[in-house]
Amino acid sequence: MSIKTQKTIRLTLSYAVILVMFAIILYPILWIVGSSLNPGDSLSGSSMIPENATFKHYAALFDTSQSNYLIWYANSLKISILTMIFSLILVSLTAYSFSRYRFIGRKNGLLTFLILQMIPNFAALIAIFVLATVTKLVDTHLGLILIYVGGAIPMNTWLMKGYLDTIPKELDESAKMDGAGHLRIFFQIVMPLAKPIIAVIALFTFTAPFGDFILAKVLLRSAENYTLAVGLYDMISKQFGNQFTAFAAGSVLIAVPIALLFLACQKYFISGLTAGGTKG
Repeated sequence: MSIKTQKTIRLTLSYAVILVMFAIILYPILWIVGSSLNPGDSLSGSSMIPENATFKHYAALFDTSQSNYLIWYANSLKISILTMIFSLILVSLTAYSFSRYRFIGRKNGLLTFLILQMIPNFAALIAIFVLATVTKLVDTHLGLILIYVGGAIPMNTWLMKGYLDTIPKELDESAKMDGAGHLRIFFQIVMPLAKPIIAVIALFTFTAPFGDFILAKVLLRSAENYTLAVGLYDMISKQFGNQFTAFAAGSVLIAVPIALLFLACQKYFISGLTAGGTKG
């Protein structure tokens, strides 16, 4: 078999795998979009390409007299944005400390973070609920934000530390010789060079609260405090809850802010993800 034939076969197989994966990803997306455009409330007669497509379910979601969807959307945006901001601040400072300084307990701290990132938040649901009850944070957005921020620190600290390790320390030393302090080096030298990994962590910490259901369902009690995931579930979980097509429409709209953030930071993602795992 000639080299040219081998290359052709490999290329054909590569495209075949890509097409299969594309179909697997696209199929459920088309179904959820198609279901959101189907008339009626049931999914039993829904089709991927509806004959009598309608946008009435989207209009109903934005009608405050019929739905609390806009309130849930605002709640999710608030929680996700604040979680992203606080996580970036804490993760940046923590990763910078572990990357640039040597102190007692550094290795044990990194090992602890490595272990903690293997344990999901919902594995400690009982402890989280008890703690939230004692601190009176049940049914509050602050309680959710604190949990999300705390859960984001271990994994993202390792990710950012790996990236910061690739930034030459000679830059820090040169800045110190010019009279720059630690904070100036952090804000004016290291962080501008760490934009790729900052973009990656921003996306991770924004999308996690937006799609979380378990923690929000456990902590939130009143409908006006619900996030999108809990609110949409509430639409179909009640005894007479049959708003499946409206549920599909609401699910489609969840992707809008995530897609916008992804597009805004897209140019940073590839370099940030690859460099973040190079050095420990």
